[in-house]
Amino acid sequence: MNAYAYVVGPGDTAWQTLFDAAGNLGFAGVSDYRGISQVEQQAGETPVCYFLFSAVADLRQLRPVADAIRFSAARTIRFSPMVYCAEEPSVETIMALINMGFDDIVALPQSTSKLRERLGRQIGHNMVFYETDGYFGPDRRNRVAGLKSNPVVNRVGGPFRRLEIVRNLLDGVSVLRDEFSGPAPAVAAMQTLQ
Repeated sequence: MNAYAYVVGPGDTAWQTLFDAAGNLGFAGVSDYRGISQVEQQAGETPVCYFLFSAVADLRQLRPVADAIRFSAARTIRFSPMVYCAEEPSVETIMALINMGFDDIVALPQSTSKLRERLGRQIGHNMVFYETDGYFGPDRRNRVAGLKSNPVVNRVGGPFRRLEIVRNLLDGVSVLRDEFSGPAPAVAAMQTLQ
């Protein structure tokens, strides 16, 4: 696969398990994440870089990495697939990750073929991303529609940018549509959990 994988996490057992699994998925290469400049160099060689995040006890430690990716000036990095992998992610964890702009949350363990299939969903499909003052990431409104009791989900925000993209392994990211309007969709205006 002409894509590269960065495994993000504290280097513990969960991280090592994810790193080993990523090595079996057919990526052009796999390494630990050591900063955005490392990714900028790699993005020139492989058009798509995945970020596979291992489970952590405190999600706040992922915020700086997620923000560095999602708010990067480089389109190849900004639209990179961000996937969190954990044994049993809670609803609170899932909501926090959605608010950080993650593309997917994968419950482990998964077979190699199932994990490859799940990661493959990030390539070759039109996807909608939203950008607001404090959010940049996939349109995840369908993931929070059932949470009517959460006042944050029902809040209306300000102006937003809607981008329709497609990722492919030959060219990286193509922006198919780029629209600016307001008010923001509910999930795009959600505040992150602290």
